[in-house]
Amino acid sequence: MTFAVSEEKNKWLQRAMEELGLSEADIEEHFVRSGGKGGQHVNKTSTCVYLKHTPTGLEVKCQEDRSQSVNRFLARRELVEKIGALSGRQTASNRERDRKRKQKSKSKKRAQAKYAP
Repeated sequence: MTFAVSEEKNKWLQRAMEELGLSEADIEEHFVRSGGKGGQHVNKTSTCVYLKHTPTGLEVKCQEDRSQSVNRFLARRELVEKIGALSGRQTASNRERDRKRKQKSKSKKRAQAKYAP
């Protein structure tokens, strides 16, 4: 399945789903009317994507873009990240949190060294 994003992003998503053992058959997909920014286009079409992974019961809802196809990709990416976190894998949000934690401890050490008696 391909979405309206670059070919390398589509390939990455397929690889990530294969590594976690996810299949499209395990995912329930529904389309809901979006709200908010986007004007008449968003209000008249069902661009919001709702995904449910039936084996784990995880649910994802995405309405970040005006395009339904892009939202389908983003929802699957978020679902892959959540399932990866459940299986103990390092996810993008975990890496970002670790990076900020290291940065904060480094600046704390610098401040202690600067103001130490």
